Amino acid sequence: MAAAPSKCYSPAFPAVAAPPRRARRLRCRCCEDTLGVPRRRAAQSQQQFPELQVQQVVVPTDPPPPRPRRIVLVRHGESEGNVDEAAYTRVPDPRIGLTAKGWRDAEDCGSRLRDLFASDHVNGAAGEDDGWRVYFYVSPYRRTLETLRGIGRAFEPHRIAGVREEPRIREQDFGNFQDREQMRVEKQIRRRYGRFFYRFPNGESAADVYDRITGFRETLRADIDIGRFQPPGQRSPNMNIVLVSHGLTLRVFLMRWYKWTVRQFEGLANLGNGGALVMQTGQGGRYSLLVHHTVDELRAFGLTDEMLQDQMWQKTAKPGELNYSFMTNGQSFFDRFDSHVH
Repeated sequence: MAAAPSKCYSPAFPAVAAPPRRARRLRCRCCEDTLGVPRRRAAQSQQQFPELQVQQVVVPTDPPPPRPRRIVLVRHGESEGNVDEAAYTRVPDPRIGLTAKGWRDAEDCGSRLRDLFASDHVNGAAGEDDGWRVYFYVSPYRRTLETLRGIGRAFEPHRIAGVREEPRIREQDFGNFQDREQMRVEKQIRRRYGRFFYRFPNGESAADVYDRITGFRETLRADIDIGRFQPPGQRSPNMNIVLVSHGLTLRVFLMRWYKWTVRQFEGLANLGNGGALVMQTGQGGRYSLLVHHTVDELRAFGLTDEMLQDQMWQKTAKPGELNYSFMTNGQSFFDRFDSHVH
């Protein structure tokens, strides 16, 4: 007697082998360690399936756009809250504006930045218009928007490639309307708890800021990769990016970019109002603080010997390379065992 046909297989429809899947290799792209490194695609196995070989047409691709020459971090000018903490009890933090001195801070910063951008001619002789431009990211708080306006007075319109308001680089959230006495108590508690992890009631910790800065860094990396800052039809190596933001937020940005530890972050100082830190490309194309700043300036900001050594490495390294001797990549997380056996 013939066996009953299986419910899972019909003789009228013979089994067909599933087509081979394309192998795809996902690569983690993190900050400068992979910035600008092309993604590889796994090719089909032509040796196993020669009958499936298809003549591929190689389409020439343009080289990636040149990276911006600098990423400049600017803290807003002096604000009403910097001179009178009671202002936060009356005015929401996002609406705190600049003082008269804060406007001067912003304009002075703009003049310094313009001189910096105009003095460095990557191509061409000194005095030539080499097409340098500047693109701004700005926190949506009133004091940072006003700082941007003050900075912008130093630039001719054709020098400004664009502006993007970016909420992710806003100030750390300390809560809503602030009670002055309660805030004093909270800051005392923060000193005992730790400046990075302490979260203000109804507000944020520095760790929370780190999370949103991570998302912003990914946006910035993507913008660099696609050449968003380049004028239409141009590939200028003389683009500059300026982030107009807040003290803690800028320190967290540097922490995230250079993979500094919590301990290293907590040793950093705030920039002064209207102050700027310049991340500039070195010989290999990575951004280093030591291209523009001196060792003494970075020590005053809070960089340790180990962090300075890494910045020296950044001056000559290429995107995609790793500094294996740096703390976050090497073995200094572990105890240094004695050479003799116990």
